[in-house]
Amino acid sequence: MSEVVFTRRSGWIPRVVREDGVLKLMLGAGADANHEPRTFTFPVGEEHLAVIREDLGRHLLLWSAVLPLCDAAGTRGRLDEDAAVALLDPVLLAAPADVDAYFRRIPWDKGRLIAHGAGIDLLERGQVCAAMRTATESSDAKRAQEYHAERRRAERGTVLGPLDAAVLRYTGQYVHGATIPRRLPDAVDPALLPEVMRVVATAEHACAGLRIGRDPRRGRRGTDKRDWERMAATVESAVRRDHPELADDAVRTLGFLMCSEAVDRARSTPLAAYEEAAEGRRALAFTDDKGAEKKWRPGSPRSAAVAFWEFVEERVGSANEVFTIEDEERGEGIQVHFYADSIARITTVRKGRGGAEPEYRVEYSLVDGMSGYRRLVSAFVRGGCAALDGLGPWIADHAEFERARRGRGGR
Repeated sequence: MSEVVFTRRSGWIPRVVREDGVLKLMLGAGADANHEPRTFTFPVGEEHLAVIREDLGRHLLLWSAVLPLCDAAGTRGRLDEDAAVALLDPVLLAAPADVDAYFRRIPWDKGRLIAHGAGIDLLERGQVCAAMRTATESSDAKRAQEYHAERRRAERGTVLGPLDAAVLRYTGQYVHGATIPRRLPDAVDPALLPEVMRVVATAEHACAGLRIGRDPRRGRRGTDKRDWERMAATVESAVRRDHPELADDAVRTLGFLMCSEAVDRARSTPLAAYEEAAEGRRALAFTDDKGAEKKWRPGSPRSAAVAFWEFVEERVGSANEVFTIEDEERGEGIQVHFYADSIARITTVRKGRGGAEPEYRVEYSLVDGMSGYRRLVSAFVRGGCAALDGLGPWIADHAEFERARRGRGGR
């Protein structure tokens, strides 16, 4: 049984307990193999307890010095109690100058102190005791996160001005640049918000009329990577032109914001919105590389092109990237190869009779992105292989086609 001798309002700050008559510092840190929090204890003396009671700063300094030992214990190792006990006197009982010197020699968790209000400038100068004069029992994790984000930027040589920081706070990317951006006007200093909104308006104006289309090759929620790159480049170019004082981080976050919002719109837009007004007049069969088949007939609720791309969305995968549209009545079809950015058109030259195999003509062409696939599929649906004549070039020799594909950087 353990008896709590001293604890602070914040449940995470280490507490002092008594176990079998022995005073111990107890703290939770890290996690075990099942992701459950680990708890560590080690003995302390009455003189240490007195300082922990009276001096929040020293209490927090001890916590920050013990945490690296907990990290070293990992998911199942034991805490090095001797090393933990060895921290007590130098951290809790030594003079401030000696504590400062000691912290220059040992590992410690700076982020923990910053979250509890320690003075950042003083910490950076190695004056840890003085830094703890502003410490609080309550924790502000965001403060520590922002500190680490600023350190990462400094390592990249990036310095943010007030407007840069405000733009990043507006998009929610000040701390984590990979976070999906949002519009958070309340996170911006009201004095800077009008200027931020002028920068955002520049980004909005730059991408007006642009959109990011759905890309069935990437599944049901897939969108066109090329459209994203085009929109991001357009937005960033306009913002850099009109606001040359902005840092790259601020410029990129606006491109990211505009593209993310365009992607959200694309995912709620029906596939039919991306297809040309074309309708097939013959029955078609869609197949994939795994043997699945879907029939389409004139008069169906969805156009042939939309039905085909829905079939692709449902079936596409890393091991299923070849899809075919066949017009049995005409004896022709197309086969799209997503893995190779190419397409083949296949026409029947001679039907098989008397046990003889039919003879086919196969021609290949490289495809330029999702828009290229849409154009070719719509043309085939509308007029068969003959409608593809002007959308080539078409190469009958497979070896020649492979050379052309490799020359373009194909796999």
